[in-house]
Amino acid sequence: MFETVMENPKLLAEQVADQIVELIISNNLVSGQKLPNEFELAGSLKVGRGTVREAVKLLVSRNVLEIRRGKGTFVSQEPGVIKDPLGLAFFSDKYKLALDLMEIRYILEPQIAAKAAEKAEEAEISEMRRISAEIEQVAQSGGNYTNLDVELHTRIAQCTRNLVMPSLIPTINSGIVLFNFFPYQVERMEAVRLHHEIIDAIAAHDPKWASDAMIRHLSYNKRNLMGLKDQFDNADKEN
Repeated sequence: MFETVMENPKLLAEQVADQIVELIISNNLVSGQKLPNEFELAGSLKVGRGTVREAVKLLVSRNVLEIRRGKGTFVSQEPGVIKDPLGLAFFSDKYKLALDLMEIRYILEPQIAAKAAEKAEEAEISEMRRISAEIEQVAQSGGNYTNLDVELHTRIAQCTRNLVMPSLIPTINSGIVLFNFFPYQVERMEAVRLHHEIIDAIAAHDPKWASDAMIRHLSYNKRNLMGLKDQFDNADKEN
């Protein structure tokens, strides 16, 4: 049973939102599972239904909960993970943003690759090879493989077994998506080759090789990015 929240009109909905999160955690509710209805929540938390309604709205805005009309309130697919946690969409200078995100990737991803080389299991390596092969096929046909690129880097980061890393992945992925803003303007096969090298290093469980391969991959991307400044400038003028 949860404690009754303090009677503070400004904080009441926030406090109830926190208690609903505690309920999700303590009851091991996972993505897609349904919460008790509004009446039941109000009774267990000892607050009015209007307060529960406001708390649920707060959690929906934070991607903790989702409301399915006519069905009820459910735990979101990726609870608490929002698509743009840093508000990057509101930066007007996309080229400067792309360069700064690349700098963040230089700080994070070589160490991520090194840690993945220490901890990756065979099934994970096989899955990375599958994604990399699919990227190669799409690149050879001239297609846009942004989503696959994001998936590959996400898989590498997940191999670190670090609980915090999934919270950092969206920022890393933002850099990948933004780099692929003009996906057909640069030669992609070298990037594909470097993907293969990163995976080979992880498969060999060689942290230094994996880190160095990731640095080479990022350096290649940065060179291409620097060659795209005119395209970014033109896109900014059009928007």
